[in-house]
Amino acid sequence: MKNKESKIAKIVNWIIIIFWVFMIGSVFGFFAEMAYGAIYTRTIVIRQGLVYGPFVQIYGIGAVAYYLLITKVKEPKEAFFSGMLMGGILEYLCSFFQEIFFGTISWDYSKQFINLNGRTSLEYCFYWGIIAVAFLKIVYPALKSIEPLIYKKWIRIFTIFVMLFMTFDITISCMAGARQEERRRQIEPKNNIDVFLDRVYPDEFLNKVYNNKIDM
Repeated sequence: MKNKESKIAKIVNWIIIIFWVFMIGSVFGFFAEMAYGAIYTRTIVIRQGLVYGPFVQIYGIGAVAYYLLITKVKEPKEAFFSGMLMGGILEYLCSFFQEIFFGTISWDYSKQFINLNGRTSLEYCFYWGIIAVAFLKIVYPALKSIEPLIYKKWIRIFTIFVMLFMTFDITISCMAGARQEERRRQIEPKNNIDVFLDRVYPDEFLNKVYNNKIDM
């Protein structure tokens, strides 16, 4: 019985860690995109991946992938090349499925040297590799140092509330995006949920939130 409880506790702890790695990565992505926009456009650009909050979830997914990878990789050189490959695959898949489900893309690298269908490129894979090395040397040790916090009761309670919020945020963002694609194809609302989405999340609102998306 104790062994079973111990296994369950380990699984719960692992889920909490993975969740917060995702959250930290998503928030980092928001500010990274803002900094990138400020450098290249000389303006403050707010880019987010969800309807509510400063989150860009592709960075969160990448952070989780890095976290799992770094437990297997110890050398910066390995982290760099593994990060390049993993980041490129992640970027490609996220772009592909965004186009499939929502009829949009959030980046287009088709004009860059050595790109794959405009969804990822050698340059951005290089950036993913650099981030992987930074994760190995800076982020991962910091995460390990604060990992004991997950055993605190208030952290677990707080995590539950944040998980509930993120579940709602991701769900409503997907629903609103899918409904916008239906409107673009002139599909009339089929039920009260569609009517609600049309009223609360109209094109003007979503185009402002996702200001870098491109209709396909």
